[in-house]
Amino acid sequence: MHRLIALSMLLLAACAQLPVETVSFRRPQTQIWANAVTDPAQLTGRWTQVATFATRADLGCGAGGLELSQTTRGLYATAQLCLNGVSTVYRGPLAVTGPGQLRPVERAQAPLDRTWWVLWVDADIRTLVLGTPDGSFGVILNRDARLPADRRTAARDILRWNGYDLSLLRDY
Repeated sequence: MHRLIALSMLLLAACAQLPVETVSFRRPQTQIWANAVTDPAQLTGRWTQVATFATRADLGCGAGGLELSQTTRGLYATAQLCLNGVSTVYRGPLAVTGPGQLRPVERAQAPLDRTWWVLWVDADIRTLVLGTPDGSFGVILNRDARLPADRRTAARDILRWNGYDLSLLRDY
């Protein structure tokens, strides 16, 4: 009986150490570029998720959003995004880690736990594309839920140029 319990504990410990498979929506050999001229303070306000990457057609969760506010220490994020069919949340400060690069300061749910790259924002700061070098997520956000066709095309072109597989991009 003791051996059975010990064996069960050993198997349980081994399972807990298995690596979690990370889904990538982009080709890792493709260069990725952050929008270096974006002033993070210009990104403050409310953003509505209008597209996301997912491995299945049924997203499993509705369009989310991101709200960024300016604090004395930088940016504060309130994010609830549908990422690969999972409602993913982060509330906390963001550090500017490089030009066009933001990283959650506090513990964040994967894949929001890594650096978010601003891949593109239009000249009037109405549409925002975020992604990650490892391709674990990519989203198109807009100031409201109605994304005009020209900006949708531009956002998709930016994602393609950064190596994302557009066949996995799901619009809301």
